[in-house]
Amino acid sequence: MQLYFVRHGKTEWNLEGRYQGCHGNSPLLPESYEDIKRLSLFLKDTKFVAFYASPLERALQTALKIKENMNIDVPVIADNRLREFDLGELEGMKFSEAERLYPDQIKAFRHEPDLYDPRKFHGESFSHMIKRGKLLIDEITSKYSGNNDKILLVSHGAALCALIRSLEGYRLADLRKRGGLINTSLTILETKDSINFNELRWNETSYLGRKITSRDSI
Repeated sequence: MQLYFVRHGKTEWNLEGRYQGCHGNSPLLPESYEDIKRLSLFLKDTKFVAFYASPLERALQTALKIKENMNIDVPVIADNRLREFDLGELEGMKFSEAERLYPDQIKAFRHEPDLYDPRKFHGESFSHMIKRGKLLIDEITSKYSGNNDKILLVSHGAALCALIRSLEGYRLADLRKRGGLINTSLTILETKDSINFNELRWNETSYLGRKITSRDSI
C-alpha cells in the first residue's frame, strides 16, 4: 500500500504569517488553484481508491480540486483526525506576536518537539496529535491492506510532518530535523505490513515549476 500525503494549498493566513490550526479557516489563494492543477497533472496516471482529507476548508477544497482535475470517481472522506494541531490562543496570531509572547514554545514547536508544552495557550501536544493521526492510518491500512492500493490524504503542514515522521519511526525530538512541508507538496510512504513505512518521496514540489523559498513552508 502507498499513502500519498499532500499539504493543502497556500492560504491568505499563510501569506500573512499567521498561525492557523484546527480552528482557523483561511481561504486558499487564487494562485493555489494553479498549484493544485500542477499537482493533479503530476498524479494523472496514479490509480487511487480513496481520498481522505481534513474537514477544514483549505484541505478539503484541495482534495476536491485534485479529484475534479484528475476527473476520477473516488470517495473523498473528511476525517477530523487529519485536522491541524489545535493551537489554542495562537489561532490567527501573527508569527511575530507569538514569538514575542511565547518564545520558548514557538522555538520548540518549530525545532524541538520534545520540549513543546502548549498548555500556556491551551494548545494540543505532539503526542495527542500523533495518536489521533495514527488511529486513522491504522484504520486505512487495515481496510485496504494487501490490495496494493494507493490512498491520497490531504492535511496540514505541522500535523503531516509530525504524523509522517512518527510513522517512519523518528523520535519525538527529531520530527522536525528535515524541516517543514511546502504548500501543495507531496510525500509518499509505502508499507507492506501496516507497521513499517518506507519513504518513497519527501516534500516533492518539482511539478510546481518555480523556485521554492522559506516562505513556502510557513
